[in-house]
Amino acid sequence: MKPKCPGNPLEQYSSRREFFYVGLLGGLGLTLPGFLQKQASAAQKFYETKVGVAKGVIHIFLPGGLAHQESFDPKPLAPSEYRGPFGAIDTKIAGVQFGEFMKKTAAVADKITVIRSMTHGEAAHERGTHNMFTGYRPSPAVEYPSIGSIISHELGPRNNLPPYVCIPSVPNEYANSGYLSSAFGPFALGADPSQKDFKVRDLSLPNGVSDERFARRQSLLQTVDQHFRSMEKSDELDSMDAFYQHAYKLISSQQAREAFNLEAEPAALRDEYGRTQAGQRMILARRLVEAGVRFVSLTAGGWDHHDNIKAGIETNLPPTDQAIAALINDLHQRGLLDSTLVMVTSEFGRSPKIGPTGGRDHWPRVFSTMLAGGGVKGGMVYGSSDALGAEPENDPVSVADLATTVYNQIGISADKELMAPGNRPIEICDGGRIIEEILAKKA
Repeated sequence: MKPKCPGNPLEQYSSRREFFYVGLLGGLGLTLPGFLQKQASAAQKFYETKVGVAKGVIHIFLPGGLAHQESFDPKPLAPSEYRGPFGAIDTKIAGVQFGEFMKKTAAVADKITVIRSMTHGEAAHERGTHNMFTGYRPSPAVEYPSIGSIISHELGPRNNLPPYVCIPSVPNEYANSGYLSSAFGPFALGADPSQKDFKVRDLSLPNGVSDERFARRQSLLQTVDQHFRSMEKSDELDSMDAFYQHAYKLISSQQAREAFNLEAEPAALRDEYGRTQAGQRMILARRLVEAGVRFVSLTAGGWDHHDNIKAGIETNLPPTDQAIAALINDLHQRGLLDSTLVMVTSEFGRSPKIGPTGGRDHWPRVFSTMLAGGGVKGGMVYGSSDALGAEPENDPVSVADLATTVYNQIGISADKELMAPGNRPIEICDGGRIIEEILAKKA
């Protein structure tokens, strides 16, 4: 059993009572309460009151390794074998260019910050992914929690919604709760919002279960709980009560269910995002943070272009570019950009020189990320790579720096210690600094 974090009620228990509850609800066809038994807050008062600039985070992860040369950091003056197959376009930031397939993001560049000097030393997909999801290098001794799980642990749920949601599924093993209880893992939708028949699993009552019957089943569970309470005194019962109360609230609350209802969005706005995987995932992410989800993680495209990077970029970048720009504009128009931090990351960058098969290989020594909203400056490029896009030229940024800055913006101190197995204290993020230069000054 994983150790409990001091003062935190959301820890995983394994007992005959828990298995009884899961079996009872499973018989009703309600699998979400079983999930929310681990996901929901047992008592919100146990969470510290934390006030950050950002109330929610949308993490857009581009799996495979986005080429910085074809996106945020083109090298138009480099030799052709380094420059690549595409040109560069001007942005709304004076003197700054993006790759030619980022026209829409270039038009909102005054609302974003691009970091061109991200760097780490992990050239393997799994290790690079671990870095970007946890803020830590992989370790054989510790299973680190994802940024989303840390936020779930520290801030808890709002508005009867899970604090951490993955669209459409948990993208990799490093997006999970690590050494924390599985209570802080993500809720995955189980379906892609770009599908015509998209419907989030477990948010509807099963066929044949009316609201009245649902209420009776809730009463039955309370009766069972009272029976166990009379037989065995345990603090765990209070936690179980709260877990299931939250589960019932989510299923029975129209407001909570409505947060996942993508059909409520105007067709014209969905078109603006693009009727693509990237577009519909991002509009749903906006809808979820607007409703109260604290951290939404989604993936877009595939970027492991060892061969024929020209075709890969032409296929993947236009819909991703369209969706990112639509998300920034939509958040801005709704007055949500200041309170929502948008983060675009990838595993690493791609090698400076185009290879013999027309592609670029893995390159963790320098690459680009993007931030917008949530107290981050707009219209800024921070750091730079050298003339060939091979090394940071100035202001290198580590994954720990990026994670520490994200935590800071949502109101979490990255140097706080949590307890890992063996009662070992581990900082939420070790060695990172807040990148003060990219943050807007507080009024």
